[in-house]
Amino acid sequence: MSDDEDDAQEMAQMRAAAKARQRSDAELGIPMPVSLESLRERQQRLQESAMQANQYFEGDQGRVIDGPAVDAVKQNDQSLEEEDDEDEEEDNDNENLPEAQSGVGVIDDSEVHEGLRTHFPLSFGKQESKQTPLEAIHSKTKRSEAPINKLDKQYPASITKVQGLGSIQFTSGETAVVGPLRPQLGSNDEAEEIIGPPRPQTDEASSEEDDDIDDEEGEDVYRIPLNNEIRLKGHTKVVSAIAVDPTGSRVLTGGYDYVVRMYDFQGMDSRLRSFRQVEPSEGHQIRALSWSPTADQFLAVTGSAQAKIYDRDGFTLGEFVKGDMYIRDLKNTKGHISGLTGGHWHPKDRETALTSSEDGSLRIWDVTNFKTQKQVIKPKLARPGRVSVTACTWGLDGKCVAGGLANGSVQVWNVKPGWGSRPDIFLEKAHEAGDDVTGLCFSADGHTLLSRSTDSTLKVWDLRQTRSPLKAFRDLPNSYAQTTVSFSPDERLILTGTSTEKEGNAGGLLVFFDKERLELVCRVGVSANHSVVCSVWHPRLNQILATTGDKKEGTTHVLYDPAISERGALVCVARAPRKKSDQDFQAKPVVHNPHALPLFRDEPSRKRAREKARTDPKKSKRPDLPVTGPGFGGRVGTTKGSLLTQYLMREGGMIKETWMDEDPREAILKHAEAAANDPFYIAPAYAETQPETIFQESDEEEKET
Repeated sequence: MSDDEDDAQEMAQMRAAAKARQRSDAELGIPMPVSLESLRERQQRLQESAMQANQYFEGDQGRVIDGPAVDAVKQNDQSLEEEDDEDEEEDNDNENLPEAQSGVGVIDDSEVHEGLRTHFPLSFGKQESKQTPLEAIHSKTKRSEAPINKLDKQYPASITKVQGLGSIQFTSGETAVVGPLRPQLGSNDEAEEIIGPPRPQTDEASSEEDDDIDDEEGEDVYRIPLNNEIRLKGHTKVVSAIAVDPTGSRVLTGGYDYVVRMYDFQGMDSRLRSFRQVEPSEGHQIRALSWSPTADQFLAVTGSAQAKIYDRDGFTLGEFVKGDMYIRDLKNTKGHISGLTGGHWHPKDRETALTSSEDGSLRIWDVTNFKTQKQVIKPKLARPGRVSVTACTWGLDGKCVAGGLANGSVQVWNVKPGWGSRPDIFLEKAHEAGDDVTGLCFSADGHTLLSRSTDSTLKVWDLRQTRSPLKAFRDLPNSYAQTTVSFSPDERLILTGTSTEKEGNAGGLLVFFDKERLELVCRVGVSANHSVVCSVWHPRLNQILATTGDKKEGTTHVLYDPAISERGALVCVARAPRKKSDQDFQAKPVVHNPHALPLFRDEPSRKRAREKARTDPKKSKRPDLPVTGPGFGGRVGTTKGSLLTQYLMREGGMIKETWMDEDPREAILKHAEAAANDPFYIAPAYAETQPETIFQESDEEEKET
């Protein structure tokens, strides 16, 4: 028998033994794991071993020299193909397995085996960690079609776009039919012969087709990331400011709870916790946050008169100086004298920042020196006075500055050598008087300006023709002075947020408008009970961040789409928190100091206590020291006749007695001779029995003698 026949016979015996082992496992009730990849790998190994054993090669004429081993391999291939077909049928029957759905190569033991076998591993050594598929992770953060309960109750019907009105019309799903019912079309319309002209298309069918076309165009053209959502929590009040660095790795949020929270997408796990919080000014709300162009510093603007600069990690670098509130001319003050309302870093120069204040001025600061300001801008007013500047912004090229005032006007200044406070563009009645301008935004070409106000409007301006706005979108409730407006990264859309109304039933919405057609694209419900204040569409992440909140809670919503978004929320959602191990436990150290025990403690010295008590007049019970001269209030010699009344009476001659300046002994002895010559009452009664009075002579008399 040749070697080839021996190899073929050995392979046949191996196959027979494998089948016998499978049958024995089946009789014992142990199902084998179903995996096409394992069968293909086994087939490949058998082919390689057969080819090495037979050592067949290609001849000079390009023919393959066959042998018995090759025939055995061919027979093996046919048998394995038949087994593969059977396995595919079994795989189709076992579609309920999670790994078959997700496509992950590792099958869980508990899914394959039953009974006691499930508690034992299939192989020895280090077991592979079970990986949760990304589809399952993103399915948890996927937004539902109707995320707002209140909107479901108010608008339970389908949403259709009204072209020309620039708004959304909510229509009911069941429309009333007037007249007889329309005839139903047959199932085989193509097979039927139509006599005469074709039937006219119904309004419902045409509207459905238009909606489908509009939806398809909207999804293809705008590509708004709205499929999934995560929430960054931590604030106890409404989130009024947000800033994302140019790289998209760190997010800053500030609110009415006086705190700035810092989030890092690269280091954050699925718990979505901030790594640091900073309180720039105690008791002052956060009005604005802005990153530097290099993302190494950020500007924090609060309700105080001084803005602060922090580094990337949240450590204070400096604070701008405050001006003198008693100086009337604002150009002569070194800084703002009232609370700040907004602020932005220069889009290209990392050493320049802009702030606006309630004192009616805008100031351009030198970040390298916190005590100097480059320029003071005083807006143009119809009457002399001070009007609060409620919003400010830079042009994207940094060559112009815009400011919105509390009187509804919007003013634009071009930054050039020798420029002053006179505006180059003055929109006197941009919004209604008495309503604050809450947000401003320039387009990339600098020709379009967006303005948002508390009068529930959003206006689009062409700075080359400022007589009237290009479009005014109304019915956009705005209750917060920090509500922003911005463009999409490609500037095809305009987005802003709306506030909740007390009387209305709608929650906070994100509203999108088309810049070219100037019409409404869609409204997205973000929160059922909270207002949407700030909204940012980051160009590198392709994710939308919207801040919401009320008096009790503040949240930042991050909207993304796993198919078109990059990094950001995708990174932190897929990162599970680290599991705690036994090595993480750290017992609190106990320090045993023998001299601290009561047994070894020395008695405290009482010397200092005695000295302190001696100086205390109450504890020492020291008697009052004697005083000389006239007194007042029961004490002798306390005033020494220095009262103002006594001084005036003495100088005016009203007090003629000099008893206050006399010696008491001499004052008594001068009446001794008169008392002896003319005694009165007591002296005559004791004249016979009373001894003779002897007075001590004074020191002066002794000296004379």
